[in-house]
Amino acid sequence: MDTGNRTFSPIVELRRYTLHPGQRETLITLFDREFIETQEAVGIDVIGQFRDLEAPDQFVWLRGFPDLEARTDSLRAFYGGPVWQAHRGAANATMIDSDDVLLLRPAHPGSGFRLSRDRPAPGGEAGGIIVATTWHLRPEAEGGFPEVFKTVLAPMLRDAGVPVLASFVSEHGENGFPALPVREDAHVFVWFSRFPDRRAFERHAAVPEALQPRLARPPEVALLSPTARSRLRG
Repeated sequence: MDTGNRTFSPIVELRRYTLHPGQRETLITLFDREFIETQEAVGIDVIGQFRDLEAPDQFVWLRGFPDLEARTDSLRAFYGGPVWQAHRGAANATMIDSDDVLLLRPAHPGSGFRLSRDRPAPGGEAGGIIVATTWHLRPEAEGGFPEVFKTVLAPMLRDAGVPVLASFVSEHGENGFPALPVREDAHVFVWFSRFPDRRAFERHAAVPEALQPRLARPPEVALLSPTARSRLRG
C-alpha cells in the first residue's frame, strides 16, 4: 500500500455549513458514504471533513483542485452527475446555509497540505483536533502578509510548539461555477494546525501582538474534530 505524502492542492475551498439542529450526524453519514469517492472520481481532492467542536450545528470541510479551470469542470461534472442528483434532496434538507465558502490558494510554494494518499476506511475513529485560524486582513496588508507569516510569525509559532500544517490566502480569480457562491470580498490568511486535545490548543491560543495592526476584524478560530473518513486528521 502506498502511504507516501503529496501536496493537496493549488486551489482549496474552505466550506462551512450551518445545519438544522440535530442534523450534523445525518449529513456526515451521507457525506462519508456517498460524496467522497464520487467527487474524487471527477478530479476533486476531498481533503477533510469535520465537526466544529464549539458549534454543534456546523459542518466544515475542505476540498481542492489543480486550478480554477479544473475546478469549474469538476464541479459541473459532480453536481450534474447521478450521485449528487440522487442524494441532493437529502443533503440539502440538513442545511440552513451552505454559502460560507472561502476560495483559497497556498500562501507560498509548498505551504499546501501534505497528506497521505490513503483514506481511512469506514468505521474507524479519528482523534485529536485540527485548528483552522482565519485572519481577516486589511486589504492593503494582504499582498505582503504571506512573507510576514513565513519569516516572522511561523517561526514564533514553531518556537511555541505550534505546528503549522498549511497556510493559504484568498484566491481572487473568477468563480467559474456561480451556482456555488464564494465570499468574493474576502481578504484572508488561513492557517491550519494540529493539537492532541483542547487543553493543548488553549495553551497557545493568543493572537501575536505584532499581527493586530494588520487585521480588519477579530480572527475566526475553529476547533475541528475530523470525521472517521477525513484524510486530514488530528
